[in-house]
Amino acid sequence: MEQRIAFTDVTKGLFDGLFKTEMYLKKSGIDPKLQELIKYRVSQINGCAYCLDMHHKEAIALGETEQRLYSLTAWKECPYYSDKERAVLAYAEAVTNLHQHGITDALFETLTQYFSKAEIADLTMAIANINSWNRLNISFRTVPGNYKVGQFN
Repeated sequence: MEQRIAFTDVTKGLFDGLFKTEMYLKKSGIDPKLQELIKYRVSQINGCAYCLDMHHKEAIALGETEQRLYSLTAWKECPYYSDKERAVLAYAEAVTNLHQHGITDALFETLTQYFSKAEIADLTMAIANINSWNRLNISFRTVPGNYKVGQFN
């Protein structure tokens, strides 16, 4: 597969908003490992190879385990995700697939057991941002495999 558009082909500033949001999220107080689980799961749903490569490497660098990453597609059946992580993963899936069921009151209520409204807003932004990156990288056919941890910090 050949890359359609390289990041060097686009107008300077095109990604500034997405990068600024990433910097905000890094300072938001949401656990970095949890953010990587979100990014990895959403990238699985969307089938973004570039983002899967990137977020696998970032998660491992933060101390995440291979087992939890390769089992993430079956998180509902695995005993090694906390109730808090399960709430976030369910929410990430619902936000990513809004057209299927939307965000139920029960799902939102579950989140409020672990997060404030401001934190839920930050989580929602993290999910929206990775969905945007997925769509760009899939559309551009960004080639996976060469990402280095911290490359965009």
